[in-house]
Amino acid sequence: MARFFDVHPQDPQPRAIGQIVDLVRAGGLIAYPTDSCYALGAQLGNKDALDRIRAIRRLDDRHHFTLMCRDFAQLGQFVHIGNEVFRSIKAATPGSYTFILPATKEVPRRMLHPKKRTVGVRIPDHKVVRVLLDALGEPLLSSTLLLPGEEEPLTQGWEIKERLDHQADAVVDSGDCGPEPTTVVDFSNGYAEIVRRGTGDPSRFQ
Repeated sequence: MARFFDVHPQDPQPRAIGQIVDLVRAGGLIAYPTDSCYALGAQLGNKDALDRIRAIRRLDDRHHFTLMCRDFAQLGQFVHIGNEVFRSIKAATPGSYTFILPATKEVPRRMLHPKKRTVGVRIPDHKVVRVLLDALGEPLLSSTLLLPGEEEPLTQGWEIKERLDHQADAVVDSGDCGPEPTTVVDFSNGYAEIVRRGTGDPSRFQ
C-alpha cells in the first residue's frame, strides 16, 4: 500500500520532505506533482523502479526517460550541451519543458534511447519538487504519469493513490498541478525540434 504525503505547496514541511527522500534512497517509487502534471520518480540507477515504471506505463525501450534536475550545475553533469543550446535552454528554465540531449557517462545505459544515446532533462518550476530535489542532492529519474489507454495524465493525488496503491510506494499531494505535460524539445542534433507540444510555450524554439 502506497504512503500518502500531503505537502503544503508553498511551504513544504521538512519532515515530510525528509521522509520522501528517505523512501527514494531506499529504492522506492513515488508519484509526485510537477509544474506540468504528475510524474513517477525514483533514484537514478534504480533498475527495479525503472522496470516498474515501464510496466505501469507499458513503455518500450525507445522511451525517453527524464532526469528532473535541481539546477543547471546538476543538469550539466548528465548531458552534453553546447553554448548556443545552453543559452536557449537557460532562457526557458525553470519551466515546463523537457529537453532531449546527448547523455554523458553519468547516465545509466538502461535509461538511454538505445540508438541515439540521449536522455530527457528538465528543471521544474514547482516549489515542492525543487525542495525535494535540493534535499535529495541528485536528479530524480522520472516519467510522466500517463497510464496506458488514457489521453490525459492523472492530476489528483487521491485518485493516483487509488489507482496505483499497489504499484507505487508513495504519492505526494500538494494540490492540483494541471493536466498537460511538458513541451518536449529535441536538441540532440544541435538544433531545436519540437517533439511534443505541452504546457511550455513552443514558439520560443521555432
